[in-house]
Amino acid sequence: MTIKGAPLRRHVFFVANHLSWIEVLAMGGATGTAFVSKDDVQDIPLVGWLAAQNNTLFIARQRRRGVNDQVDALRRALEAHQPMTLFPEGTTGHGHELLPFKPALLAVMLPPPRALKVQPVYIDYGAAAQEIAWHEPSLATNAMRILARAGSLPVTLHFLPPFDPQEYPDRKALAAESRKRIAACLPPIALPFGTV
Repeated sequence: MTIKGAPLRRHVFFVANHLSWIEVLAMGGATGTAFVSKDDVQDIPLVGWLAAQNNTLFIARQRRRGVNDQVDALRRALEAHQPMTLFPEGTTGHGHELLPFKPALLAVMLPPPRALKVQPVYIDYGAAAQEIAWHEPSLATNAMRILARAGSLPVTLHFLPPFDPQEYPDRKALAAESRKRIAACLPPIALPFGTV
């Protein structure tokens, strides 16, 4: 694993792109962060156990009316002074694009429960991104595919410059700014010859 940029060690809310369960290991190891995760992850063998080891906040995404309760739970977690990581795409992508960011839980930063910065993180697997992206319904299938691939798995965590969330008027603007900063790191997508 390679780290580029300087991760904040305290008073930080990380916002990152999401391709694989490997990010729990990478981000957790590099920063000691807890995660915001959908509640069905806690039932996945190994991944749920790993996530629970560092105070991950499991939320029920299907409870749309419970968003305020989820924001309150996240606010309490942030008050505990452990770094937290949110994957605002809400799911894992296929490795070739950044999905739209869901802004609901970013409401916790307006205003933040204490003096916190948002630090976007671009998680980069290089050319291996599409190979390791978790899009199968089963973790076991994805894990077997990753473990069967030849060679090492490059993972680079790009810790981008942090910013003050209070400079943004609402959660949608905060999500858009975080996404814009991460998207600026993505390599251009090669299009077939003759297409625009």
